[in-house]
Amino acid sequence: MSKNPQKDSPPGELPDALHVLRTRSVVRNYAPEPVDDSGIDQLLDAMLAAPSASNKQAWSFVVVRDPASVRRLRAFSPGIIGTPAFCVLACVDQNLTKHHSPSAAENIHATSKLCVAMAVENLLLAAHAVGLGGCPVHSFRKDAVGALLGLPEHIEPVLIVPIGRPASPPTPSERRDKKEVVSHEVWGNHSATTPAL
Repeated sequence: MSKNPQKDSPPGELPDALHVLRTRSVVRNYAPEPVDDSGIDQLLDAMLAAPSASNKQAWSFVVVRDPASVRRLRAFSPGIIGTPAFCVLACVDQNLTKHHSPSAAENIHATSKLCVAMAVENLLLAAHAVGLGGCPVHSFRKDAVGALLGLPEHIEPVLIVPIGRPASPPTPSERRDKKEVVSHEVWGNHSATTPAL
């Protein structure tokens, strides 16, 4: 495992975007502070700027802000630990994935889930950049959440993202060493030096 990324490079040594990428960590406990409309709009704009296969944007999102609704959402989502300021339910819009042969539709559907995940990563990075935090949650009852939020049949929930101000300073988790997980040119070559031909 490598050292804590926040300690590896002081903030002044990295461009802002790289600093945000290197220092983001999971936040599960939240301070009881709301996030205003303009703050949420900024995060949503960043989320929707994510890459999308063939620019299909086969996604749909539900923002849940009302405290009572957030509590009801938590009742069906054991993966949500604390009480966030708001949650974003990230979904695949199946109407945009199915007008193909069955095998192609299955591939497009799987790719659309990856696109939803990239949008969620943008949301989490944007939240971190403005002093908020969150955690992608896959542990929830899709049927109950769908009924609670009035999802039509073609909208498939994939992840819930609780967002809020961290109750305490987040601590990035240890990461596997780069040389352990990155190969160069061929698998198993952990040297960044280009091998002689």
